[in-house]
Amino acid sequence: MKTVKWLVVIFVLSFTNGIYAQESSTAAEFRHEGEKFKENCSKFELKLITGCGEQLFTGKPLHIAVGSIAPQNGLSFGPAFVKHWTPSENWKWNLNSDGVVSTNGSWRAGAYVNGISTKIKPGTITVGSYPVYRLYVQSISLDNVAFYGLGSSSSRSNRTVFGLRETIAGGGLTYPIYKPLRLSLRGEANGRWVDIRGGSDPASPSIEEAFTEATAPGLTTHPGVMQFGENVRIRPSVLNENLQLDYSASFQQFIASDSQFSFNRMTLEFSHRIPITKKKTSPLSVRDHNGPDDCSQDVTNRDCPKMMTTDRVGSIGFRAILTESFAPAAHTIPFYFQPTLGGSDINGRLTVSSLDDYRYRAPNLLLFQANIEHTVWGPIGAMFLAETGKVAEDKKDIELNGLVHSFAVGLTLRAGGLPVMQIMYAWGAKERNHTIASVNTSLLGGSARPALD
Repeated sequence: MKTVKWLVVIFVLSFTNGIYAQESSTAAEFRHEGEKFKENCSKFELKLITGCGEQLFTGKPLHIAVGSIAPQNGLSFGPAFVKHWTPSENWKWNLNSDGVVSTNGSWRAGAYVNGISTKIKPGTITVGSYPVYRLYVQSISLDNVAFYGLGSSSSRSNRTVFGLRETIAGGGLTYPIYKPLRLSLRGEANGRWVDIRGGSDPASPSIEEAFTEATAPGLTTHPGVMQFGENVRIRPSVLNENLQLDYSASFQQFIASDSQFSFNRMTLEFSHRIPITKKKTSPLSVRDHNGPDDCSQDVTNRDCPKMMTTDRVGSIGFRAILTESFAPAAHTIPFYFQPTLGGSDINGRLTVSSLDDYRYRAPNLLLFQANIEHTVWGPIGAMFLAETGKVAEDKKDIELNGLVHSFAVGLTLRAGGLPVMQIMYAWGAKERNHTIASVNTSLLGGSARPALD
């Protein structure tokens, strides 16, 4: 009950801040939303269902936030508030704030502010691409996260669970540089405070019953961390837009108050998309200028895409990810900051789907994915996914042998600005088959929330 009260307080504070900043415009937005809600939701008619859904789940300034808070922690619901304002011709700002509680009692609350500098227009940047400055604070509490031990030799029979609470406060910058490559530079600075507690799954023991600080570094000691990050990204379209690339290189520094737990991490990601329909474009999964509760189409058009569409969109995708961690000989990397392979990771990203969620955990990860997706009716699409990957405690063991393979088939839903939904059946790993049903924690076109690992 205390958790629910705290979520309500955070949401009310963010809401009142928006009202005091521009009371008249906010009141007008609420009045306009009320009129649209009455127009679309007052009668139960088939033609009004989509409009009512748009109002309930993407409306502004207030709508219902929904999403899979984290694997094994249920579906979450709660209020979300979105506010845009333009204090001058050189700046556009937006505020997102939300608070959600999941079906197993886990929760998340946060506030996210984006500032778009429309004055800075480097001459080579495409129209509508501007520097974006971000500030955010987010706290999350998860009741059940699985832990099997570290490394690729961990046993499924050793499954335990733990509870996690993490607060992240920080900010970042995305600065576009060069039009032909859609080159951008990114930077971030975050404070991270983590608390680990026992899990509450009756089917598995709590983590402290089977593991110690030696076998799960950070189990009993979890100091505050300052985390900095730098990123270079290119997103060009080549061959007459028949090949769309998304390459990024990131480097992060985790500086703990107890220096024994300080480390660095490098992540390389290479994504390729090949459209297989005449319509070369598809709805973007991320728009830098938006917050996670906002599906605005651009910085001037604040409307979300319509829920229903007759467009037929399809693509083939290939993706490769390499993550390597670096720590001095006397240092240890907290287990809760180590990437996982299997099912979905703590941020909801698919990683060798036929394995259990969080199945393998280690400081170093290699993952390859290939998929084909095509709409079959309206916003509903069919998808086939093939994956292979591995984790390793030592970087020298990240090589192309001993990979775990997985295949998955299922349905996707990409409706207007609603969160992306997936239902996948996966097989291929030796342990068992796996059914995954998930709802993205951000709206389609909204930015990602701060990563938890």
